[in-house]
Amino acid sequence: MNELMKNKITIVLAVLVIVFIAISFKSCNDTRQIQVLHRQESLKRMDLEEKMNKSSQSESRLAQQLKAAEQLLEEEKAAQQVIKKALVQEQLVNQSLKDELIKITRLKEALEEDLKEALMSGKPSTTTPKK
Repeated sequence: MNELMKNKITIVLAVLVIVFIAISFKSCNDTRQIQVLHRQESLKRMDLEEKMNKSSQSESRLAQQLKAAEQLLEEEKAAQQVIKKALVQEQLVNQSLKDELIKITRLKEALEEDLKEALMSGKPSTTTPKK
């Protein structure tokens, strides 16, 4: 019976060893799968961080371009205001010159009329033209 007991214990121990070995292999396999998943996750995380850095750089570059465009727009607006003021001033000068031309034309017509009258009457005119 002692021998039978030893055989049973040996068989139970062998089964237990096989079960423990199977559990150990399963654990190693699970660990390897977890490591693979962890590597994949790390690679994805690094890719996302790289994309995020590129996006941040792109955003920064676009913000600088926007700032430069806004500054250029402000400069163009200032130049437009200067040109507009110059145009208004030129229009005022033109209007003043037109008014002066009209006055001179009227004076010329009045002088021509006085000259005609003087030539018709045969004596020089002593009246001064009206302005």
